[in-house]
Amino acid sequence: MTTHHPRGTPVAVLTTQPLDRTLDYRAPESGVADGAFVEVPLGPRLVPGVVWGTAAGDWPAEKLRTVARVLEVPPMRPAFRDFIERAAAYTLTPLPAMLRLALRSPGLGEAPGKRRVYSLGTGVPDRATTARDKVIAVLRDRPSDIFAARELADLAGVSTGVVKGLVASGAIVEGAQARDADFPPLDAGRPGKPLAPDQAQAAATLRGAVASGTYGTTLLRGVTGSGKTEVYLEAVAECLARGRQALVLLPEIALTAEFLTRVEARFGARPAEWHSGVTHAERRRTWAKTAQGQARLVVGARSSLFLPFRDLGLIVVDEEHDTSYKQEDGVLYSARDMAVLRASCEGAQVVLATATPSLESWANAELGKYARLDLTSRFGTAVLPRLRAVDMRDEDLPGGRWISPTLRRGIEARIARGEQSLIFLNRRGYAPVTLCRACGQQVACHQCDARMVEHRFQKRLMCHQCGETTPIPPACPSCGVEGKLAAVGPGVERMAEEVTALFPEARVAVLSSDLFGSARALKARVEEIAQGGADIVVGTQLVAKGHNFPLLTLVGVIDADLGLQGSDLRAAERTFQLMRQVSGRAGRADLPGEAFLQTYQPDHPVIRAILTGDEEAFLRQEADQRRAAGVPPYGRMAGIVISDPDAAVAFDVGNALARNTAMLRDVGAEVWGPAPAPIARIRGRHRVRLLVRAPRQAPIQPALAQWVAQVRLPGTTRLSIDIDPQSFL
Repeated sequence: MTTHHPRGTPVAVLTTQPLDRTLDYRAPESGVADGAFVEVPLGPRLVPGVVWGTAAGDWPAEKLRTVARVLEVPPMRPAFRDFIERAAAYTLTPLPAMLRLALRSPGLGEAPGKRRVYSLGTGVPDRATTARDKVIAVLRDRPSDIFAARELADLAGVSTGVVKGLVASGAIVEGAQARDADFPPLDAGRPGKPLAPDQAQAAATLRGAVASGTYGTTLLRGVTGSGKTEVYLEAVAECLARGRQALVLLPEIALTAEFLTRVEARFGARPAEWHSGVTHAERRRTWAKTAQGQARLVVGARSSLFLPFRDLGLIVVDEEHDTSYKQEDGVLYSARDMAVLRASCEGAQVVLATATPSLESWANAELGKYARLDLTSRFGTAVLPRLRAVDMRDEDLPGGRWISPTLRRGIEARIARGEQSLIFLNRRGYAPVTLCRACGQQVACHQCDARMVEHRFQKRLMCHQCGETTPIPPACPSCGVEGKLAAVGPGVERMAEEVTALFPEARVAVLSSDLFGSARALKARVEEIAQGGADIVVGTQLVAKGHNFPLLTLVGVIDADLGLQGSDLRAAERTFQLMRQVSGRAGRADLPGEAFLQTYQPDHPVIRAILTGDEEAFLRQEADQRRAAGVPPYGRMAGIVISDPDAAVAFDVGNALARNTAMLRDVGAEVWGPAPAPIARIRGRHRVRLLVRAPRQAPIQPALAQWVAQVRLPGTTRLSIDIDPQSFL
């Protein structure tokens, strides 16, 4: 039960400021409830915060300042506050930093403004034009909808001037609407697509879990194209029918356009969105309507986990294995793991949907912590693609070329049949390394210990670590000799050049996150390709994530061996997942698909596992190796990165920690390091890394907190702790 604090009562307020505790204030004239969003004076400023309970009482009440304003939004519910506290404790994140994730709504507490909107009128235009006819056609197709001028113009493919020009004649009516208008209602009773027997059984199980109103996690595993989305949308329908809210997490903004279309077809209206591609006004509206309980379904990126849901009943994590669910800067957290934590606080169900489960989720299902549902048949008439290895040792390939004769013949056959092919490369840019043929030096980032990647389409070199860019220099920065810089190894742009040279008549599209200035532009290009707007797609990991290209029947992976290099403990798992995901793009409609994996190691256990499709055997073998090594998911790990402009200072801190590890040894943990991080300098800061490994059940967080607290950090030094690290850079 929420406590209400009368006027003048001392209350504890958690602010977003970098402090290590709550601050005490007096309740305002009208009193204040626990969880209320407030503004409080801190020095000369007003800062946002949340009432976190009764003040500790260790500060004289007469010296306390008063809460300046209580914001007119629903208070933060106890379950949400519990989640924030538990998430902060698990990730060893200060509470104020975790609270900032929950307060990322622009204009929080401000009165919503108005926007001009347009709907169909009864008048007739004074003169007819093709552009005007397009606008009228859109409004006639959707007579109950109202649009902003830009939305209507975009749908009609005209300028906003055409829209506004129709107002004078009364053909269009202009009005005003609150920017925080309600989202259109979703119809949970609309029938979904017909389901195959295994899909219907899985959907019924998920509906039953949601109907229970309790916490539980289910791993929904199905081959690419098996209808996982249609199955978990049935769980969403059950959640909506019971009056609770649902959240669907997607790993990539580019996936939202197709997914929103499927949601609209299923429930008759579009859901709320939350990701970096949404305008400030829409983010504010989604935040407010989620808090009120009016936004019944939210589709979003990992940060949508921190929205103030009023009654959250279901969280779906689509492509749960995807590494982009791990936040790698600022607050370090795994959205998949935090989804499970939030659901346990809310009494909600979690569905982890994937074609290639992470070893962590698979192991939890094996242990009985998660339920597991398997979909074995592809949706509709589609069948799984045929996979084959192309042994590059037997291919006659000239220097500087990467498309084998075998793959080339396959692409030519597809072009002749009017089908699409995908050339997949696990690297962005034009080439991963640029070196000087005069002195042999590689062009490096001046802020990082990383190599600059050439992006020839943009005529620039880019550092994929810090984002630094510079024009391609005419001369070598090391020796000054002109005309000797050479790109080594293929990037996606270089592959596009080779494809264009080999298939001059083909329409070639390049899909890489570097080449699109906005999420909207990327979505538009994906939709264009799906409708047949290209013969050959050259793409990076972006294309592996959930896109449906009905005409795509061939996938060629240029270097399937690439991910097997390096010391990442998840290298084999990620290579397996990526190759299976990419090959699954082929043959998703009535046309059979084929995938070519170019490899110099066709007998490698991972490559063999990909080709045979025996995923269960691969996971068991990988699990045995991880168990023997005592690493996740059969052990706990934490990464500690110390950074400073002076390498010696960073190492001094690392050595001081390494000398006193008694509190870690007490819980069975061991420490490796300090050592330079694999990328030892980023943005001018030298990076030193320590790794901690502990038994699976070890209480590692309190021990780590005690361990790092013994060292006083110099003012220029930063220390970050990454619980369950995904990246070891």
